[in-house]
Amino acid sequence: MDYLNEAWEKLKEWSRRLIETLLGPEEEPEYEPIPVPVDEQNNRGRS
Repeated sequence: MDYLNEAWEKLKEWSRRLIETLLGPEEEPEYEPIPVPVDEQNNRGRS
């Protein structure tokens, strides 16, 4: 039974590689920057 599971995993890996080769790698979503709040009142006069 382990042999079948290993064969299935290999088949999935080979198919993924074939699809990546034919269509290109999967696009990763662009990350949006996380806004960082800045307290303007405390930063004035410290420069």
